Amino acid sequence: MDENSDRRTEQRLRYYWPIWYAENVDHALTQGQMVDVCSKGAAFTCYAQDGCPYPGQHITARFSVPRYGPDDSFHMANFTRWGYVCRVDNVNSFIRRVAVQFSEPLPFKPGEQAASESKAEETLEPVMA
Repeated sequence: MDENSDRRTEQRLRYYWPIWYAENVDHALTQGQMVDVCSKGAAFTCYAQDGCPYPGQHITARFSVPRYGPDDSFHMANFTRWGYVCRVDNVNSFIRRVAVQFSEPLPFKPGEQAASESKAEETLEPVMA
């Protein structure tokens, strides 16, 4: 993708942590793996099967985001957000990448915290979905 065509207005935090999603809170949750997040949306991967979200679908997602303190400490802030699936890309024949826009933004900008992104990558150990 051409760097100049990127319309993002906010830096994203890249990290690999579980995310749970369903069409609504009454359905069974399916696990995916977070790829990146900003205050207005997130991207995650999931298996390319019947339960994978599709463009235009509304889903509910439960996930955690690292929140950094002034002393380089952090804790995981837990969120539940309803969102709109704006895009689904095939990563390969087994995995899809899903982009979701939240109906309500997070109370902070995860990618623009005081701690650097490399610090987050060092601190957060990848978790397989």
